Amino acid sequence: MRCVIQKVTRAQVDVDGETVGRIGDGFMVLVGAQDGDTEADARYCAEKIAGLRVFEDENDKMNLSLQDVGGSVLLVSQFTLLADARHGRRPDFIQAARPEVAELLCDMVKAMIENKGIRVETGRFRTHMQVSLLNDGPVTILLDSRKLF
Repeated sequence: MRCVIQKVTRAQVDVDGETVGRIGDGFMVLVGAQDGDTEADARYCAEKIAGLRVFEDENDKMNLSLQDVGGSVLLVSQFTLLADARHGRRPDFIQAARPEVAELLCDMVKAMIENKGIRVETGRFRTHMQVSLLNDGPVTILLDSRKLF
């Protein structure tokens, strides 16, 4: 499972002109499920997302987590995170999990984060979404449950 985590002051996702998810301070998280990912991958990502200490403490040091600051998560599935663009000009998505599996894994990540008392909003799976955000810092973290980077 791959995630792009951006610390934001606000983020929202719209589908067909309707806002389906919106947060203030917290994380905008793009999630790509990979073929072969399991509940363990979902748990790894949820734990990292909930526990990342990238919010400033009273000394302006990145030392606080979402739980510490009462932040929220906007979680959006994005299979293109598994794109392989090493050859040619058209990326392939062979590594991406099948849609029904990816949706289940994304739902697991959402539930696991919510179980930590963190509010989670989502996009709408298998739709064309428009995502807007204000990256704070900027802080952007790449995460891979297989620890490839």
